[in-house]
Amino acid sequence: MSAALYAISPLDGRYRSRLNGVSAYLSEYAYIKYRIRVEVEYFISLLSMSPPLPQLAAVKPESALCEKLRSIYLDFCEEDAVWVKTTEFKGGAVGGPPLATNHDVKAVEYFIKHKFNLLAAEGGVCAQLLSVKEFVHFGLTSQDINNTCYPLMMLEFYNNEYLPALTKILTTLDGYSRKWKDIPLLARTHGQAASPTKMGKEIYVFVDRLKAQIEAMEKVPFNSKFGGATGNFNAHNVAYPDRDWPEFGNALVAGLGLQRLQCTTQIEHYDNMAALFDACRRINTILIDLARDIWTYISQGLFKQKTKAGEIGSPAMPPKG
Repeated sequence: MSAALYAISPLDGRYRSRLNGVSAYLSEYAYIKYRIRVEVEYFISLLSMSPPLPQLAAVKPESALCEKLRSIYLDFCEEDAVWVKTTEFKGGAVGGPPLATNHDVKAVEYFIKHKFNLLAAEGGVCAQLLSVKEFVHFGLTSQDINNTCYPLMMLEFYNNEYLPALTKILTTLDGYSRKWKDIPLLARTHGQAASPTKMGKEIYVFVDRLKAQIEAMEKVPFNSKFGGATGNFNAHNVAYPDRDWPEFGNALVAGLGLQRLQCTTQIEHYDNMAALFDACRRINTILIDLARDIWTYISQGLFKQKTKAGEIGSPAMPPKG
């Protein structure tokens, strides 16, 4: 509660309790965790190349080792996030560099290497990690990580939070449209009484509009940029010219559930990201229209708000529901 009192935005203050599910995908904590996930999966993909890269040949990508490596992000906790932020802004985190990196992705790289040190100390399948830890972030630029974790965060937020919530609204409205399909209603145009309609049909207008926008949004791909400093896998090709690095990148990104852009600069185009956000904007506009219509029906006495015990409205009004 104390953190909410010092929040700059109402989203993290008054409305925080309604957005707890969002923070698992779109918070600074989540951003760090997703970056680590992308880095670890990249490292595992390097280990899994066939034939193996010469410098990595001694470390076999056994399932037990991969499980240990994935535990770095699967078991990620607030203490780990503090370690990363301390390394970024102050330095001196236990097992980390003494000075601040002032670089967020570099701090993540140091964190993973720190975890490699701890895993190597356990011995067993992790014993050889010290000899290959410099392959963490090999050949990459920060935007390979950022432009892969951004769409991954949005994809999983979309599938796990946004679309289920939107589907629930759609299902509720569809149910009301069927329930009220025979209830007559005097329609209005320009605020004036017009020809008759049915309440169910007026509600279904929003069902129809939302369905169309959801269908359009479902066609927008979640793209990743993954190709080195200028999108050409330059460092990878210089180090290992006999490997098909674009195909490697395609497989890695597809394994995360994303589509890799084939021709980029240092960064992602953001075109499809913009399309996704614009679809969200249109859906918000539809929901605002719905709220205004319901507000009008209430003002006309067609609907009545339910009161909730303990809630207080305006002094000049009944308690608001």
